Amino acid sequence: MQNRLQTDLEHILDHTRELWEEFRGQRIFITGGTGFFGCWLLESFSWANDRLNLKSNAVILTRDPLSFQIKAPHLANHPAVVLQKGNINNFEFPTGTFSHLIHAANDSGSTFPEMQKLIHTQFEGDQRVLEFASSSAVKKMLLTSSGAVYGPFPDGVTHISEDDPFLDFSEEIPTMRSIYAHEKRTSEMLFRLNAHATGIETKIARCFAFVGPYLPQNGGYAIGNFIRDALRGGPIEIKGDGTPYRSYLYAADLTIWLWTILVKGKNCRAYNVGSEKEINILQLAKIVKPQQSRHSSTEITSNAAQLLDFQTVALFDYLRASVADGGQPDRSTLQKLLP
Repeated sequence: MQNRLQTDLEHILDHTRELWEEFRGQRIFITGGTGFFGCWLLESFSWANDRLNLKSNAVILTRDPLSFQIKAPHLANHPAVVLQKGNINNFEFPTGTFSHLIHAANDSGSTFPEMQKLIHTQFEGDQRVLEFASSSAVKKMLLTSSGAVYGPFPDGVTHISEDDPFLDFSEEIPTMRSIYAHEKRTSEMLFRLNAHATGIETKIARCFAFVGPYLPQNGGYAIGNFIRDALRGGPIEIKGDGTPYRSYLYAADLTIWLWTILVKGKNCRAYNVGSEKEINILQLAKIVKPQQSRHSSTEITSNAAQLLDFQTVALFDYLRASVADGGQPDRSTLQKLLP
């Protein structure tokens, strides 16, 4: 059976081919491997493993292996993939050694009690992952962080560099946004401290916003919710006034960034991972509607750009495809959908 993401996966392989030799015959460990990021990491890993005969293995930590087998049976049942049931804060360490580790586990909450619990879980989970990395001879490690660490952008600022300082939150009562930002800042600090203590090469990807297959259409992602609303015939619901700006990168290119940063990134360095296209929420909602394609663009300063040399997939092509093709676009049809 042909993989519906074949064109995307070949695109990823074309831009990461030289990286995969480092994984030949190795084992990697991934947390968050059944989420949006994790599915793309597994898709690209299994694709490269088969095409290049790498004879590599990936162990995926998941709370619910059965649900993932239903969601993505071709990944769950791939011979190079092992699903390990467990929680991030107390999982049993798999035996043997691992060359690489990707910590992509990420939860969010909508209430203060939920966020308080998640902070404790995330902190314990970070410590557990770091303990495991030290005990299993991991040599390179990637932490997926968030662009939220920078804090609130000042008025008129549409892009930011990794070297810009974190900004303070001025509210007296914490908000979901500020709590999440501090949680990610703490994770980055823990991983950097561990890198200096253990010698494990540690890279950090500060991720912004993304679009593509596997993106939840019923969660906290505006673009996923807009696509869901459009597929149902509308109306598209915008929470707020529509003025906040986002930059969306297609998931295949996100995947290239993550593998490249893991292999070629500098130790303890953070890299912004996001699109060079700037768009506000109101414009985005209009673009999700068929037949509309207005947008503007600006550049995001990023150290990651120094590692990569490829053309990103246009957000607007994907949006047209996802609305016209039931949310499961075949990338080979995208050009046919453009005027």
